[in-house]
Amino acid sequence: MTQNATPNQPQHPTQSDPEHPAKGRGGRRRRLLAVLALPAALLLGLGLYWFQPWKLWQDATVHESLPAAAPSAAAPSPTGSPAAGAAQGTAPATPQTLAQGALISHEHATTGTAKLIRLPDGSHTLRLENLDTSNGPDLRVWLTDAPVKEGTVGWRVFDDGKYVSLGKLKGNKGDQNYAIPADVNPSDYGSISIWCDRFDVSFGAAALTTA
Repeated sequence: MTQNATPNQPQHPTQSDPEHPAKGRGGRRRRLLAVLALPAALLLGLGLYWFQPWKLWQDATVHESLPAAAPSAAAPSPTGSPAAGAAQGTAPATPQTLAQGALISHEHATTGTAKLIRLPDGSHTLRLENLDTSNGPDLRVWLTDAPVKEGTVGWRVFDDGKYVSLGKLKGNKGDQNYAIPADVNPSDYGSISIWCDRFDVSFGAAALTTA
């Protein structure tokens, strides 16, 4: 009696077969994701650098004393007597506040006082007292001729006219001094702004009026 031979079962490809189409599709997906991940990471890094959102939760407090530059020396008398030379007159011995104004809020809540001060040596400085504003990227202190306006209409007016940058904001809180260059006439400017140079927007500003 003969036995029926069992026909050989055909071998079907499985998921582990390197030539299986499904595995090929999975490999292509992984390669596509890897290609897309690189520009996404670059965009994320660029966004973090540009906006620096962590600064909104970081305060930098700076407390500086008012500069006390020495008054100009009096010219000596022909006899060389210091007393006689002093009698000819000297520069004012104390700083003088020429103009000042309260800071108002623009894009960020801002308070404090801005003062235009003439020092005993005849130089000028802008002093921010009790400053309290938000931290942010690329903040500058600007002396400008623009009017100070409440609300969003006043956020971007300070680069429309004449302005001088006095340098980077030293801290978003505290009392700070910003020297005004000798070739700048302070009377040509009537306001100051805490200006975000990266996004062209004012965090806060103050109109300077005669003290």
